[in-house]
Amino acid sequence: MKEIIVDSKYNGKKLNTFLLDTFSSLSMNLLYKTLRKKDIRVNDVKVSENIVVHTGDNIKVYLSDEQLFGTAPNLEIIYEDENILAVNKPAGIEVVGSNSLTSIINNSLQKSAKPCHRLDRNTTGIVLFAKNDDSLNILLDKFKNREIEKHYYATVYGIPKTKHADLTAYLFKDAKKSLVYISDTPKKGYETIKTSYDVIKIDKKANTSILDVTLHTGKTHQIRAHLAHIGFPIIGDGKYGNNEINKKFKAKVQKLTSYSIEFKFTTSAGILEYLNGEKIVLN
Repeated sequence: MKEIIVDSKYNGKKLNTFLLDTFSSLSMNLLYKTLRKKDIRVNDVKVSENIVVHTGDNIKVYLSDEQLFGTAPNLEIIYEDENILAVNKPAGIEVVGSNSLTSIINNSLQKSAKPCHRLDRNTTGIVLFAKNDDSLNILLDKFKNREIEKHYYATVYGIPKTKHADLTAYLFKDAKKSLVYISDTPKKGYETIKTSYDVIKIDKKANTSILDVTLHTGKTHQIRAHLAHIGFPIIGDGKYGNNEINKKFKAKVQKLTSYSIEFKFTTSAGILEYLNGEKIVLN
């Protein structure tokens, strides 16, 4: 049995949406079979229908961990020392939450670590974890003050005219819809975003490019939305991309990978000073 609480993101959503998003190995068929058997309880009441759930609801699912989670993925540890841990996150898994990257690290790998930043569910690549509170506080401060530089590879549809661009725009986050909107001009409620890219490979026949993208501000869905806004959607992006293009390339998740984290401290980093000038890179 697994017990979970509905968070605000799923307030007013159907039970199946919440459970399928939460449990990576739960299939639609098994979910409805479990409902028919009344092996799901909402606030200790057995339910047999796909009801609407609300923030704070207590959900109990009477299935095994293997049925809900499957087997834990083999995670690639890119770098580890006494203070930090860097892991290569696969697609299809959240950084935090039930059956998340964090829970797998702390449960399956017997580590004690907290994430210092996040990647979208279907974005792959480096996620940095702190193994103690001092390191966590330092790294959170360094990310906030942009003393840690993150680079991504993005495969986009289209070929930019210039090989390098520094982009500035304005982003609004609609938390209820889990969407962001981009504007070229300042608007009320919009925050400034800055994104740079270099074209590192093009395929004229397929009309695609691979970009090396640098985040100068770290807002929700920034790279995906910003590139789509300028006419170069990431292939496989179901939210900001083009569904016809995604079907053409048979891409079900966005082709976006965090491949490099570089420490560029301009202020004291305490016990992490040894990281200054260092870089963690995917092979």
